[in-house]
Amino acid sequence: MKKSLLVIALASATTFASAQDMNSKRGTPILPEPGDYSIGIDAVPFLEYFGNLMNGSNSAPSFDFKTSPFVISGLYVKDANTAYRGKLRLGFGSNTVNYATENDATTADPNDQSFDEVKSGGKSIFIGGGLQKTRGKHRLHGIYGGEALIGLQSSKTEHSFANAFSATNPAPSTGIPGQPSNGDPRTTEVKSGGEFSFTLRAFVGVEYFFAPKMSVSGEFGWGLGLVSQAEGEQTTESFDGTTVKSVTTKTGKSSSFGIDTDNSGGSINLNFYF
Repeated sequence: MKKSLLVIALASATTFASAQDMNSKRGTPILPEPGDYSIGIDAVPFLEYFGNLMNGSNSAPSFDFKTSPFVISGLYVKDANTAYRGKLRLGFGSNTVNYATENDATTADPNDQSFDEVKSGGKSIFIGGGLQKTRGKHRLHGIYGGEALIGLQSSKTEHSFANAFSATNPAPSTGIPGQPSNGDPRTTEVKSGGEFSFTLRAFVGVEYFFAPKMSVSGEFGWGLGLVSQAEGEQTTESFDGTTVKSVTTKTGKSSSFGIDTDNSGGSINLNFYF
């Protein structure tokens, strides 16, 4: 009788321990299930926050999407050992800055000011995908796989001047940093050549589930990267004493290629499944 009770107790303890390991106290599964999605964010700000608690410099953590700046990263869980990776960035932006400058047309009041304007904008588009495999049955899993990422970027900057070139004002004032006020040619527009990038990488790492469908992961990668930038343009204006001339020149193109490890310091991420 005692032997039977011992066997039952051991079996119950084993089942309870297994359940506790794979489910929360409320019975919620710890591990993601087929059909779940996840989103990942950079864990470094949180680690810095808790680390700074030790020295009293506990600034609030910032929320940054992992991998590349502003790239949203996620997973779709196909089965217990397989997930599809996805990464996306659709970035479009513009910025306008006004710089105070002397008003050359006003001679009575030297403090009278006008404003030059610098308007800039650009786009950054990245899309990627890959396959992630998982090994392990409990909270700690090994992860490995491969992925590819394609990127497109470009930018444009325009300068508008309050004081124009003229026969009576061959050296107009400007408040824009780096622009000449002595009559030398000044830049009115800069276009970067469109940049295309391609990355193909393999990765390996670990993932630990510390709470129901929440994990921290770290990985290293190795692969090849290709970056190609097309010719850009720069337009300048100058005054020859009679007319204002506008000249556009090419800024050249470039390309690079390499095969190396990435995430040399290790990429640490927080992952949330739902």
